[in-house]
Amino acid sequence: MIDMKQASLDDGMMSTEHEGGESFISYEQSSVLQALPFDPYAAIVGPRPIGWMGTQSKDGVANLSPYSFFNALNHNPPLLGFASIGYKDTIRNIEETGEFTWNLVSREIASQMNQTSVSAPPGVDEFKVVGLAKAPSRLIKAPRVAESPVSLECRLSQVFRLKDSQGKDLDTWFVYGEVVYVHIRKDLLDDGIYNTVRARPVFRGGGLSDYFELVEACRFSMLKPEDYKHV
Repeated sequence: MIDMKQASLDDGMMSTEHEGGESFISYEQSSVLQALPFDPYAAIVGPRPIGWMGTQSKDGVANLSPYSFFNALNHNPPLLGFASIGYKDTIRNIEETGEFTWNLVSREIASQMNQTSVSAPPGVDEFKVVGLAKAPSRLIKAPRVAESPVSLECRLSQVFRLKDSQGKDLDTWFVYGEVVYVHIRKDLLDDGIYNTVRARPVFRGGGLSDYFELVEACRFSMLKPEDYKHV
């Protein structure tokens, strides 16, 4: 175990700072494993919604994979995006067909979602591997997860390779697309208003195995400032 009190304050890697009476551990990100036993980045920027992406190859083989670096990007038009560490079947399928589905991970199907993260060879249908049913999409060919309470049909906007701050290409690919059709299970609507908690969405935390479920006890409300104008 790392002794924080013995860490050098002169090597630029880590320091103990006192700001406002509180102590902080500070370090250069490139030296995180010399400061801490595990990089907390993914735990700090989280929990994050899960990008459970359904795609279909140009040969008609379905693919289903989860991505934890995922989120909504824009409201009008609605855009969502995710990052894939490594050029995987999902990225190839989306580039070749220009479409994909996003499927909400509820608590009831969290285990199956986790199983679809398996590193399967090309041509393997993860829907079949984990025993999930396919539901047909309306405007695209990529399948939806029938057991998911919400699915979004998306058309590709852009795929590109990420770079670091020095301009070096990374083995990480970012995909974002526009939502063109929506499927919501009826019991999640109250007078037409979507009930986020009732869907029991699952979020990715840090570490090797941490996930979180959204529950009603976590809900609180805040209104925008009075001078805020929604565009």
